Amino acid sequence: MPRIIVIQLSLRAFVCGIIGVLPVIGLVPGLYALSCWVRIRRRYRDEWNPASNYLRWGSVLAVLGLGITAVSIPAAILWLAIYRLQAGG
Repeated sequence: MPRIIVIQLSLRAFVCGIIGVLPVIGLVPGLYALSCWVRIRRRYRDEWNPASNYLRWGSVLAVLGLGITAVSIPAAILWLAIYRLQAGG
């Protein structure tokens, strides 16, 4: 993989990581950011990547977004169940 492709994938991972912070909407971009991180780390483990900070922050934001989604979906389901019980269901 040429170095320019590694830089482009790192920047894509960063942008997708930013979008991935949004609950539910960012699920697919967050997963894509993590797949970019895995792909680059496998092929360029010991080589210098000038955009490595973008790659790192993209993966951190993606993991954060996936965590937010994993918490918010069950919380919304639980809130709806409680609301229906209180409304006379």
